Amino acid sequence: MSSVLFLKTSFIWLVIAALAIANGAFREKVLIAYLGEKAALPLSGLSLSLIVFLTAYLLFSLIGIYKRKVYFIIGFQWVIMTLIFEFLFAHFVVGKTWIDILQTFNVFKGDLFVVVLVVSFFSPFIIAKLKGIL
Repeated sequence: MSSVLFLKTSFIWLVIAALAIANGAFREKVLIAYLGEKAALPLSGLSLSLIVFLTAYLLFSLIGIYKRKVYFIIGFQWVIMTLIFEFLFAHFVVGKTWIDILQTFNVFKGDLFVVVLVVSFFSPFIIAKLKGIL
């Protein structure tokens, strides 16, 4: 992956990250108040998955045409950036403990963060297929 492509895909990820923060704020301020945490958490995970895919789709022209493996490398980049952000932001900005942060991977309590990671990984490849690039 070239440094130019890395910067372009990092920009797309930054847009996704900003929208993810807004999604989380919406969950905390609106969804939990109206639906309760049990319903708000999975709904927020599904909406974030949709946000990731739609944002990647809309900004895909920044990426360009590459071989199949490059789209998986981009997906991997987004997953790594998301994990780094999740752990560092949640711990150092929000003040969560490392144990609390690990709970974001607990699908049994309704947290669909794992689904968001899967969507982040596969979105570049799926979008390239949908756009007829692969």
